Formats: sequence, C-alpha cells, structure tokens
Amino acid sequence: MLGQDVVRVSGGAGLSRAELDVTDAAAVHEALAGADLVINCAAYTNVDGAEEDADGAMRVNRDGARNVAQAAQRVVYVSTDYVFDGAKREPYLESDPTGPLSVYGRSKLDGERATAEANPRHFIARSSWLFGHGGPNFVETMLGRGPEVRAVDDQVGCPTFTGHLAEALVELGQTEDYGIHHMAASGSCSRFEFTREIFALAGVDASVEPCKTADFPRPAARPAYSVLGSERGRRLPTWQEGLQAYLGARV
Repeated sequence: MLGQDVVRVSGGAGLSRAELDVTDAAAVHEALAGADLVINCAAYTNVDGAEEDADGAMRVNRDGARNVAQAAQRVVYVSTDYVFDGAKREPYLESDPTGPLSVYGRSKLDGERATAEANPRHFIARSSWLFGHGGPNFVETMLGRGPEVRAVDDQVGCPTFTGHLAEALVELGQTEDYGIHHMAASGSCSRFEFTREIFALAGVDASVEPCKTADFPRPAARPAYSVLGSERGRRLPTWQEGLQAYLGARV
C-alpha cells in the first residue's frame, strides 16, 4: 500500500519485492547505486506471524534495513508505533523511551537502530495503523464482515491513510531534517470508534459492538495506547480526512 503510494506521489522508480530482495546485500547495493534518496517501505508486516518467525522478521526489518541504508546516499526508514509498550496515556513523542511488546515491534526498533548506525543521513518515520489502496487493510476487513461486527475499544491509535503518509515522506526526503519523526494522522481513536466511522462514512447500515482485546486473543501483544505526537512540528491530516480520502477513491 505505502510503497505504491510513494511511487505515485514521488514519480520515482519503485522496486517491488519480486524485483529486489532487501536481505540480499549485493543485490541491494547494485540496485540502489547512484540513488540520492531511498524510501524504504520493505517490511515484514505480519505482526502475529513474526512471533513464530522471529528470524524472518529480523532478516527483513533489521538486516534488510541495514543493507538499504548502507547502499543509499540518504534513506527514509518507515517504522511503527509498535516500538512502544502502550503504557503511556498521552501521545508518544520522538524522545520517549521505547519498549516493544512483540517480535514485530522489536524487529522494527532494531531496524531503526541498524539504519541509524549504517547511514548518518537517515530519516526514521514512525507511523500508525496504516490503511490504503493496493493491499488488505482494516477498513476493507470491517466492511467485509457484514451488518454486525465487534471491534475492540481498548486499543487506541492513529489510523493513517498511506496516501497522506506518502506525501509527507516525500516532502521529508527533500529536507535535511535527519533523525526520528512521528508521522501519523492527527487525532486518535479506538478501533471501535474507527469502525463506527468506517460504516458511517461508507453509508453502510451496520451494528458495531465494543469488545475487549482479551475477547480476541492473538499471538502478538499490541500496545493498548500507541498515539503518536511530535516534537518536530510535522502534522498529517486527521484520520477522518484520511478515511474520507480512502473511501472516496475506493473501487
């Protein structure tokens, strides 16, 4: 989702997973030779699957990130709110201590560190609850479940439209404001609140009932509160605006 939007927004050349394996250091260096800026959207994103495949997650999210950062003149590494433990009750800032709860979160945090160590001209962009065109996402999952759905009300984050994030990443890459940036949609909501808004804006009559995370046990723990704020002044549109943009272009 994000990779396709970055290519669309930037007009740059994109390399798909089939075209480049980021865990192959030699191939990465050959493919990225001469590139001024690389926005690294390659990621192992199966949060639950990573619990049983820690090596696979680390190969892509940490080792692959290192390979890209070493080959690039300048690099953007897309990271996640899951580097935090969710114990805070006000927005996480770039300077807050991390504490991932899952293998996925640890692999992304290791990817941040590997990127920073490999290339001083790096941007680390943490985002949250991505949804967009070109791949499975929470919006489509909820719309496909029919007129009666349940959604957890004890996980709070910032649902972020990949179209908006892509624009912000491309703009960031045109600066020299290196370091960690929190780049998620403005505002926050629970997954229950997000689901209600999905049906409302889509014009679908549905019954949405709140439930707890414990009602749907998953292999990987999720942070209960992973709202991202920023000390660096960059703001994305609200999550409601992102949802409207997504639904407006939905096929």
